[in-house]
Amino acid sequence: MYFPLEQLIVCEGNMYEITCAAIKRAYQISVTGDPELDNMEGKVVSLAAKQVFNKQVVYQREPL
Repeated sequence: MYFPLEQLIVCEGNMYEITCAAIKRAYQISVTGDPELDNMEGKVVSLAAKQVFNKQVVYQREPL
């Protein structure tokens, strides 16, 4: 599984928050699909993590 370790090391954000964003994005991709998924050989979680770390998707915390 491809995981952007270089970006993980220099990440200044909350890792729990980023992980939750990647999980939700992976679910979205599995339901709706994504054209980029063909390039990732069907690896949904890897694609979601890549998109979150590269800021291709924007996420925000829901208010409590």
